[in-house]
Amino acid sequence: MSIRLITFDLDDTLWDVGPVIQSAEMRLRDWLGQHAPRLGAFPVESLAAIRAKLVEAEPELKHRISELRRQILLHALHDAGYSDAEAREIAAQAFDVFLEARHAIELFPDVHPTLERLANEYMLGVLTNGNADVSRLGLADYFRFSLCAEELGVGKPDPHPFREALKRGGVEAAHAVHIGDHPSDDVGGAQRAGMRAIWFNPGGIAWQHDGRPDAEIGSLAELPALLKRWR
Repeated sequence: MSIRLITFDLDDTLWDVGPVIQSAEMRLRDWLGQHAPRLGAFPVESLAAIRAKLVEAEPELKHRISELRRQILLHALHDAGYSDAEAREIAAQAFDVFLEARHAIELFPDVHPTLERLANEYMLGVLTNGNADVSRLGLADYFRFSLCAEELGVGKPDPHPFREALKRGGVEAAHAVHIGDHPSDDVGGAQRAGMRAIWFNPGGIAWQHDGRPDAEIGSLAELPALLKRWR
């Protein structure tokens, strides 16, 4: 079956997300130190406890990571003695600071040339559990649509995001493939929805999970040739 739709994961597939989140967390803490001094050196354990309590009360928040972060900030500020109005204003500003830093990514070098080439031959889409916005990264023109767990209310590996992508693309699962780095969220989720799955594995680590991906690549530059062979 020929491929008509290609969906991409974002974090750790188009860029290395670890350093980005670490830098964004540091930027957030620096900002809070200046604008919310009552927080002081708020222990990480306390933030984790707030997160666990919020997710227990509203399990769907685990798929709404932006709202979850806002709520964690809000509760921490309340606990530090800020009024509700102060806490809401500071939390909103703090989240904007984090989100801006979260988008200070460095694309893998083959992202632009590969997407440009593929976009001329296939329909491209995004499927992410994260809160990166391709329109803020200069990538939106490559993609027909972008779906995130926050908007859908459920994330990968649930089949729903993949089925929604097929619906948006107007194609059957046999004509679609998903590329991502996560064995369960990306490979397992796509295959359960009937799509083919390509495992992005730049580190060359051994597969240690159930099933097998339909293909494996160490660089996005390998995609055009791989898809051509599938024709």
